[in-house]
Amino acid sequence: MGAFRPFLAACALTVLLAGCATPPPDSNKLALAEYKQTNDPGEPTNRAIFKANQWVDGGVIKPVAKGYGTYVPSPIRKSIRSFLTNMHEPWTFVNEVLQGEIKRSGVTLGRFCVNTTAGVLGLFDLMDEKLGPAHEEDFGQTLAVWGVGEGPFVTLPLLGPSNPRDAVGKVAGFVADPASLALALVVPPYGMAGIAVVDGIDTREKYIAPLDEVERTSLDYYASLRSMYRQKRAKDIGNGRAAAPQPIDYDLYETPSPAPVKPASSASGTTAPSAAAPIATMGDEQRQMDELVKQMRARVSGLKS
Repeated sequence: MGAFRPFLAACALTVLLAGCATPPPDSNKLALAEYKQTNDPGEPTNRAIFKANQWVDGGVIKPVAKGYGTYVPSPIRKSIRSFLTNMHEPWTFVNEVLQGEIKRSGVTLGRFCVNTTAGVLGLFDLMDEKLGPAHEEDFGQTLAVWGVGEGPFVTLPLLGPSNPRDAVGKVAGFVADPASLALALVVPPYGMAGIAVVDGIDTREKYIAPLDEVERTSLDYYASLRSMYRQKRAKDIGNGRAAAPQPIDYDLYETPSPAPVKPASSASGTTAPSAAAPIATMGDEQRQMDELVKQMRARVSGLKS
């Protein structure tokens, strides 16, 4: 673990810099509204780290991931991904128990037991059709369920988008993941490092096409990833029930505030759920995301003009 201390120190320094950033003065209403809306007080530092991450990704990580996807046969890649997913299941189980998700934790435990034994250490996922795909839970999600706020947005070196709560969750997973601790008893340190590298390459290969599309269609790639990260984490914390994006506080603008939109009433006279309520359907979620993209593009276009 000593070899990772400089990296962890760099991540901690990034979080501290983001938390110590100075907000715009109250006299600048527009800048203050944007500052609160994005929750990215360390944006200049975050953008600099993002640029460095992009340079490393474009020069090393992405080409290696492309080669991995091109030259490693699909069945082998599928078994590797299944093994890595199975290795993460004990940590998912721990966090589901801590979150009080007893039923989900039982599914995770059943998947792990069967896939580890009959599936040859998880190389074959035998429970995908019976119990569904693997869950993804981490200590950052557990802290969110316990009521810990996310804090300001940060970009970590190599790891990318995060926040103080999720950064603490990553460290907890690094030092307390049961599968990693068990493997470390029989696998030498360079072997564990190799597993971590393969895990990272496999994850990057999975997201090559989606991220390329986001970059191609985004006016501001950094802002797009920041928004996508928050939406994904909100959905992960809610176990698939994403929350609607928070509206801009127009009261902070110097221009007259637009009239608030009142919730529609149903035929029975009951009031429809507010915008802060969880999205009920995939159609509602898609419309919310489309509206968010429109707002972001309009804002960037206004800044360019």
